[in-house]
Amino acid sequence: ETKHGGSKNGKKEGLSGSSFFTWFMVIALLGVWTSVAVVWFELVDYEEVLAKAKDFRYNLSEVLQGKLGIYDADGDGDFDVEDAKVLLGKYKHSQPTPNIYLLRFNIKIQNTPSHSEQHVITFKLVLHKTYQVDHMEHFLPKEKKSLKERSVPAQPTSPDSEETIQPADKSYVESELEEDIQSVLQEALHSQPVSYEYDMDVEKTVSDPEAPGDSDLMPEDAIEHYTGEALSVLDICKKPKHEKQTETQDTGIYVYMYAYIYVAPRLRKGEVEGDDERRRKEIEDEQKLNAKKKKKPKLLNKFDKTIKAELDAAEKLRKKGKVEEALRAFEVLVNQYPQSPRARYGKAQSEDDLAEKMRSNEMLQKAINTYDEVVSLPNVPSDLIKLSLKREADRQQFLGRMRGSLVTLQKLVQLFPSDTSFKNDLGVGYLLIGDNSNAKKVYEEVLSLAPNDGFAKVHYGFILKAENKIAESIPYLKEGLESGDPGTDDGRFYFHLGDALQRMGDKEAYKWYELGYQRGHFASVWQRSLYNVKGLKAQPWWTARETGYTELVKSLEKNWKLIRDEGLAVMDKRRSLFLPEDENLREKGDWSQFTLWQQGRKNENACKSVPKTCTLLERFPEATGCRRGQIKYSIMHPGTHVWPHTGPTNCRLRMHLGLVIPKEGCRIRCAQENRTWEEGKVLIFDDSFEHEVWQDAENYRLIFIVDVWHPELTAQQRRTLPAI
Repeated sequence: ETKHGGSKNGKKEGLSGSSFFTWFMVIALLGVWTSVAVVWFELVDYEEVLAKAKDFRYNLSEVLQGKLGIYDADGDGDFDVEDAKVLLGKYKHSQPTPNIYLLRFNIKIQNTPSHSEQHVITFKLVLHKTYQVDHMEHFLPKEKKSLKERSVPAQPTSPDSEETIQPADKSYVESELEEDIQSVLQEALHSQPVSYEYDMDVEKTVSDPEAPGDSDLMPEDAIEHYTGEALSVLDICKKPKHEKQTETQDTGIYVYMYAYIYVAPRLRKGEVEGDDERRRKEIEDEQKLNAKKKKKPKLLNKFDKTIKAELDAAEKLRKKGKVEEALRAFEVLVNQYPQSPRARYGKAQSEDDLAEKMRSNEMLQKAINTYDEVVSLPNVPSDLIKLSLKREADRQQFLGRMRGSLVTLQKLVQLFPSDTSFKNDLGVGYLLIGDNSNAKKVYEEVLSLAPNDGFAKVHYGFILKAENKIAESIPYLKEGLESGDPGTDDGRFYFHLGDALQRMGDKEAYKWYELGYQRGHFASVWQRSLYNVKGLKAQPWWTARETGYTELVKSLEKNWKLIRDEGLAVMDKRRSLFLPEDENLREKGDWSQFTLWQQGRKNENACKSVPKTCTLLERFPEATGCRRGQIKYSIMHPGTHVWPHTGPTNCRLRMHLGLVIPKEGCRIRCAQENRTWEEGKVLIFDDSFEHEVWQDAENYRLIFIVDVWHPELTAQQRRTLPAI
């Protein structure tokens, strides 16, 4: 018996007829160790060979691109599914949706006493998934020769290498599926000078207990990888030990490869083309969505396509995390090809990565400058301009250079006026510098162009609510969240929609709070702060003992009259230092505050008016050093109602010391429990829980508010948490 690629005496012959797969595996994995004698007498340390082989992830699509590049139809420098769609023409919606089958090829390379080489390929259907792609009966147009036809001349197949079909499991796989797969494989593999077996014992999982390493690929990953790769080698391993070996078998090397097979489904019996308009429209809509999501950006101009191999080599270093090497490689390319936009962009990305690794603002500024240089070069692809300027604006915002970022975003909008996503980003840029007026104009323009843009709706609703146009803001916030558009699933929008509904007396508010909680934006329906440290004890009301700050509480309660008298003296001054509450938390009434510490910083001028109180507090760093809190007097006059609201963070607890408390009419609710103040006594609650205040007494209410760090925060966290 003579196998392809070898003869009985062990001398190789017919090299030109060997399949691509055979030679790829022989060269890549065996190399100089293909000598029959070396293998047969076990002179090679297979474990060492395999360990080295596992360090590499061979991607056949990279090798194939050199041959498939002639089919590049969309100008991105390589051949992919998008090119196939262009070459094949528009999808005929009246046709049924094609299927994608993921098959695993088990490529065994072994040596036997009687044959110098024997390459056995088996394949198994490990994933059957319907996927919305353009209708294609073949991966390439019929008028074009396939890659295998172009690169390997077809050879007659010996009887020993004829395809053998294993009996299908009829309870699981329909005969039509089997016929489809067989026909595709017959065409795809007809030129392979190797033995192969087809196993139709289909499993709807991608893990095989007999295949080490298979579990690395999940079905979702398979579908995701489909858009970028045609074939990939996923694992290399020895023949599993638990499989019995006969005397004629030796220890072979198995290489598992996965391939996507595209099968155009046939109409079922009784099915008529175009008779299901609803299904046709669903397919069309889903395809449009997929095309929008998965369209590859075109980053190469004509010149960059000529140096694609060099660009890819440098980019590969960057993706592997070898940032310094990647930067050097791109710097060489920039020096060699100064007009290459892609090389300049790669340099900017490498500097960006290195800045993160070094935590260097100086390096990040270099990256920002290089991103800007990309745009100034000639013949820059529009997709590359977009990516460069968008990243530049993002990095400028990271450095706190909001106005510089705004200029970059304005440039993007000027270059691409029809792209509403850049207008949306520009609106955010205005919001970041507090320019709500210009942000509002931007979102009004977006909504005039794209009335269903969810991102614009939630931001426009947010601005309306900030203007206290509560009723007007609700439909924009609600419709924006319901759209599910990118950038809308944000806790702030659930927070403000619920708050707006509460102020309108609509109980639907808690439905949105519940949804925000389910999506991970809130710790609970009642605890809705947005700047949190996970794992901290959470309860609405606390005792002094639970906080561990008993000395502070004792000192406040012991000196409450001193604190009260200094506060009253400030109130009696002709020019009051009490300022009206400015966070739009009041439904009605009069509520003012006099602040001594803010974000851990002492207000020296304010403390001159209440020196004894400030001296007293300086003994307690848990309060004066709380950079996420305040220390202040609070006066509330009769007829005031404070809307239900929550504080911004769970990192603090709030103490209320009663100073002047009317006998009746004043109360506070935190979560679902109401309490009242007492003169000279401290109430402690977690203001990240929803709380609400009523002042229906006949006289004013004066309290002293002291925020303290949550007791479970570490010293390191207290030093490093950003101020709020």
